[in-house]
Amino acid sequence: MTSTAQAQASGGGHTAPDHLGHVIFITAAAAMGGFLFGYDSSVINGAVEAIRDRYSIGSGTLAQVIAIALIGCAIGAATAGRIADRIGRIRCMQIAAALFTISAIGSALPFALWDLAFWRIIGGFAIGMASVIGPAYIAEVAPPAYRGRLGSFQQAAIVIGIAISQLVNWGILNAADGDQRGKLLGIEAWQVMLGVMVIPAVLYGLLSFAIPESPRFLISVGRDADAKKVLADVEGKDVDLDARVAEIEHAMRSEHKSSFKDLLGSKWGFLPIVWVGIGLSVFQQLVGINVAFYYSSTLWQSVGIDPSGSFFYSFTTSIINIIGTVIAMVLVDRVGRKPLALVGSIGMAVALAVEAWAFSAHLVDGKLPNTQGVVALIAAHVFVLFFALSWGVVVWVFLGEMFPNRIRAAALGVAAAAQWIANWAITASFPSLSDWNLSGTYVIYAIFAALSIPFVLKYVKETKGKALEEMG
Repeated sequence: MTSTAQAQASGGGHTAPDHLGHVIFITAAAAMGGFLFGYDSSVINGAVEAIRDRYSIGSGTLAQVIAIALIGCAIGAATAGRIADRIGRIRCMQIAAALFTISAIGSALPFALWDLAFWRIIGGFAIGMASVIGPAYIAEVAPPAYRGRLGSFQQAAIVIGIAISQLVNWGILNAADGDQRGKLLGIEAWQVMLGVMVIPAVLYGLLSFAIPESPRFLISVGRDADAKKVLADVEGKDVDLDARVAEIEHAMRSEHKSSFKDLLGSKWGFLPIVWVGIGLSVFQQLVGINVAFYYSSTLWQSVGIDPSGSFFYSFTTSIINIIGTVIAMVLVDRVGRKPLALVGSIGMAVALAVEAWAFSAHLVDGKLPNTQGVVALIAAHVFVLFFALSWGVVVWVFLGEMFPNRIRAAALGVAAAAQWIANWAITASFPSLSDWNLSGTYVIYAIFAALSIPFVLKYVKETKGKALEEMG
């Protein structure tokens, strides 16, 4: 590492690049992919009941239409890295932006249920790409002294995207006089909700033309002069550009390209550390967090809250999600990853158990009794808060740090795949489970939250303050 880079990494010397504002703009533009990730993931919340009514489908079919986007997510996440290595990070962003735009238009104007599902797969593929390319690009362009803070832009953009989608849905519903199938702009309100994503998708595409390609990719294709220009813009004029290019080239040559075979152990299939990563990913989803973002409007309507109120509570939940994420970003390097995970597990288990109790009440005229209704709303917000300030952020931090260098890339891929599969399982099963027994469904989620406590205590090691080279 060059002396300037060392000074930046340690927080001393020239700690600010010449064009910090430019670096922030680049990072924010790349993080628009995270915004679309969050927006597209949760916008469907406002359309669930309208889709059920429009196509006269049962809970099982409805669940598959909602969850099918996750198949696209898994494919997009699995292929994005290789695509980006071949054509560049910026071109990958532009492809994702185009797919987001096509998905929004197609979802807003479906001919039938089958093509609505198809457009959701396309949008899911774009989500998967954005989930990989955004963090990778930001890490490659961020100056060392600012990498952690700039890297957090992606998660912040995701939770803001979730919140904005719920606010927009609520506004559209009110404009349609509280009817999800009410006419608006010549189509039904739920179609407008899905179509609005065209706006941030086009903005993402336009911004991708205004930011530079990653220095790492430029060097990989022999464009050293262009790489030096980008490095000068983001790391400052005082950096020894020849040394930085040589450093990046050396790092790329010395990287071990981990493969699936490297993850295999002798007894349990995978190495123990890989199973821990899979466990973290799976527990993150099995507590039912995505029910709050995909089905919360449906959930509240099922216990007697009117559509406008249910959409409003979906929005307030998203605001709580942002607050919790900010808390996690502030505390994760101060108190450590493991303590935050334990606090989150305990808080989620209690909140989910309280929700299960509230939903066990007998409905009166299609509504929960007043006490149980208030308790259910409070508990739902508390659950999201504890998730956001712990597992929502901590799992990704753990996965980025816990694996040895020689298997990190492959292990991350397996853990991420496990997360998408668990996400799909929860998303696809909730409508049928809630039809069976809503209270019982939340008991299941509470049990998983409780089981995550001994899992963290016994198997998860603290990574705070350790160099990546120390992981073994």
